[in-house]
Amino acid sequence: MSLIERIEQSGQKKLLAIDGGGIRGVIALEILKRIEDTLRPNHNGDNFRLSDYFDYIAGTSTGGIIAAGLAVGMSVAEILEFYQSSGAQMFVKARLLERLRYKFDSEPLAKKLKGVFGPNTKFGSNDVRTLLLLVLRNATTDSPWVLSNNPYAKYNDGRRSDCNLNLPLWQLVRASTAAPTYFPPEVIALTGPKGRERQFVFVDGGVTMYNNPAFQMFMMATVDRYWERKPDARWRVGVDNMLVVSVGTGTTPDVRAGLEPEQMHLLFNATSIPSALMFAASNEQDLLCRVFGNCRAGDPIDRELG
Repeated sequence: MSLIERIEQSGQKKLLAIDGGGIRGVIALEILKRIEDTLRPNHNGDNFRLSDYFDYIAGTSTGGIIAAGLAVGMSVAEILEFYQSSGAQMFVKARLLERLRYKFDSEPLAKKLKGVFGPNTKFGSNDVRTLLLLVLRNATTDSPWVLSNNPYAKYNDGRRSDCNLNLPLWQLVRASTAAPTYFPPEVIALTGPKGRERQFVFVDGGVTMYNNPAFQMFMMATVDRYWERKPDARWRVGVDNMLVVSVGTGTTPDVRAGLEPEQMHLLFNATSIPSALMFAASNEQDLLCRVFGNCRAGDPIDRELG
């Protein structure tokens, strides 16, 4: 079945989102393995993949690696083996001199991702079986970039010189995982409307408000402007029309009992504010999903909301 046929077929749409969290992605993978094992007996046996069940898969940061792997038909076991064999190389914080020395296409994470997804596989390749959403931050323009391979999206028109579907899949995944201080940023060359090439610097999508990609995926599946070239193809809301599963990697609020005002100096704020904003963003996205949907499972958000 082609991607367009899958998008337009009738029936309930199933969406999967995977949060960021570095090497803690193995936690999400263990949950996904249980889901895969549960579904397998009724869906094609040993050949079953989560891409056979989910129509739209989204991820931020380490969740972007997992989402892309699932979308191209990898089993959870294959992705888990990749994390177990390569995690130490992928997620070890590089020393400053190493980060200055790495070429953008030769540092450990880039090399691993090129090996998994192939150096020439495009975002719009037929190898991508599902709709796929990746969250990046364009540091050059100071803006979040939420990219989907939806063939009906405005910037996925093959007639455009700046069609996003022509971008290398491995490079988009690498950009989504380029956590500041851990990895060098990813430089992606984009061709503008007049054929002029311009380079943009991208970093981890986890440092945007879309650190939890579930609600953004819901929006991009249902808002007509994200289906500009065929708005009638957008997916319908409602529990009968849509199932959204969001898998996290765990959270650890940075509680500081006994914190004194004089301790909140410049260095303290520089090191604590980014994680505080990411934690708050994840909670907000989680809350929005529950407000707009009919939540079947999820940990308490706080003591007031339950």
